[in-house]
Amino acid sequence: MGVPLHDQGAVPAGVRAIAGLYALSGLYLAIVGVVMLARPGAVPMSAGAPLLFGLELGGPYMFLLMAGAGGAVAWGLVKLNNITRHVAMLVAITGIIMLVPPVSSAAAMANTRALAAGGLGIIVRVIVAWYLGRAEVKEQFRRP
Repeated sequence: MGVPLHDQGAVPAGVRAIAGLYALSGLYLAIVGVVMLARPGAVPMSAGAPLLFGLELGGPYMFLLMAGAGGAVAWGLVKLNNITRHVAMLVAITGIIMLVPPVSSAAAMANTRALAAGGLGIIVRVIVAWYLGRAEVKEQFRRP
């Protein structure tokens, strides 16, 4: 079925990279959430819009909650937890769906900056979902 991605017990490089994306996103949300709590008004709630898709209106506690979720997904991926793999794919696919309206609007308005940013967001999320759905990667998550 192809060449194994890594030695038994080691985390594949692609999974580490995806876990890093989730960890960095969680860290960003945590920092912004803490700053929002410590100095109200210092950071606009729109700072979380690219990652929270409307949930930023919940305030700093939503930032912190989603930061915890991002960290948990990153940790579960590093531990090769299969349920976490499914959660990471679901989050990526949900992000793709949430980015379709802004990208469509940017295309209609010929806003190249918004189109490029939204398109890049979709591409990254598609790569995450595709990679985690590959048969070779699934097998690594099913190890004893």
